[in-house]
Amino acid sequence: MAMDRMEALLKQELAQLDRSGVRKSRETIITGVLPPRDGHGIRYLLKGEGDHPFLRMNSNGYLGLAHHADVMRAEEEGVRNYGAGPGAVRFISGTYEPHVRLEQRLAEFHGRQAAMLFSSAYAAVMGVLPTLIGLETAVISDELNHNCIINAIRLARPKEKFVYEHLNLDQAETFLRQAAESCRRGIIVTDGIFSMRGDHAPLRELMALAETYDEKFAEGVFVVVDDSHGVGAFGQTGRGTEEYAECGPADILIGTLGKAFGVNGGYVVGSSLLVDFLREKAPLYIYSNPITPGEAAAGARAVEIVSGSEGQQRLARLRDLTAKFRQGLTDSGFETLPGAHPIVPLMLRDTERTRSMVLHLRERGILATGIVYPVVPRGDEEIRFQVSADHTEADLDEVLAALREFRRTNAS
Repeated sequence: MAMDRMEALLKQELAQLDRSGVRKSRETIITGVLPPRDGHGIRYLLKGEGDHPFLRMNSNGYLGLAHHADVMRAEEEGVRNYGAGPGAVRFISGTYEPHVRLEQRLAEFHGRQAAMLFSSAYAAVMGVLPTLIGLETAVISDELNHNCIINAIRLARPKEKFVYEHLNLDQAETFLRQAAESCRRGIIVTDGIFSMRGDHAPLRELMALAETYDEKFAEGVFVVVDDSHGVGAFGQTGRGTEEYAECGPADILIGTLGKAFGVNGGYVVGSSLLVDFLREKAPLYIYSNPITPGEAAAGARAVEIVSGSEGQQRLARLRDLTAKFRQGLTDSGFETLPGAHPIVPLMLRDTERTRSMVLHLRERGILATGIVYPVVPRGDEEIRFQVSADHTEADLDEVLAALREFRRTNAS
């Protein structure tokens, strides 16, 4: 049959992933959620693990809003009022009042004129960047930008693409100066928070670079920030890397509802004219169904919570827990990276040690993600821990105790 030879090739590629150690293998299937009890936070039941509870230290749900009663109630009401799905793309008949209301709330939250929803933040980046990258465009991108940015640039095929060393502003400026000689438009694109390390982009300096070189490009220079890990989890009021860097609004900001807001979907905020243009030109918006009306209603409620006093309390708790965990790693003699974001990397700098520690944690009911070669260069292997406001101090003490136990039993 025609697929026989193709499947033989696919089998070879999967075998190569196994040999190189980057195959994701089977996905962990969550079968149940247990409420907090006895000073510990939420626990999860996994397929094949019986009634053994697991603590998640690898969730993007930084504020714990996925299990917030008001957020869940808003989604339930949205489903009852509008049905389980939108039934069409938005320009045909798939726009519902909750979509419009959520876009208004997001624009207000970020201090922008307008917002526009996508099915995910990945789709937002893939929809926005290629739409704005023309034949005479130069793109200047940080080397640790997320895969969605990398693939969006590949899809767009700009006239010039420059990738600067992580956070290297001098090199970014050199590339910007070089691009001005041959391109009419310049785009600086960066993650707000870099998801592997939890460090943040120097947005103030990048925006200053764009302003300095703007007149050297016939169509100007602008800055695009994907702050999916920052929005809702970073900055005093959860406005993300812009707030933390005290730099004012970037030209275009992309965010997600699927992390700190605890729901689903992505979005872009900017000027009304920009959003009007993207509604006409961004294919991943035009030809894809939106998030469901129920999800949009839940998202709007989550934004309201983050904007209010409860949100500030959750953010303060998140900051305290993050500082406690980072300090606990340091006090226990482990290496981590400085920072304030709830992504807290434990630098192990060895692939096999990282894999062994992840397995050790899982055997003790703790889910954590190991990042190993060749996903990262040799010597940068790590476990990426992610703190959430629905963790407790007892949860973090449990993780730290398990890490210290591993080191005692695996001392070389």
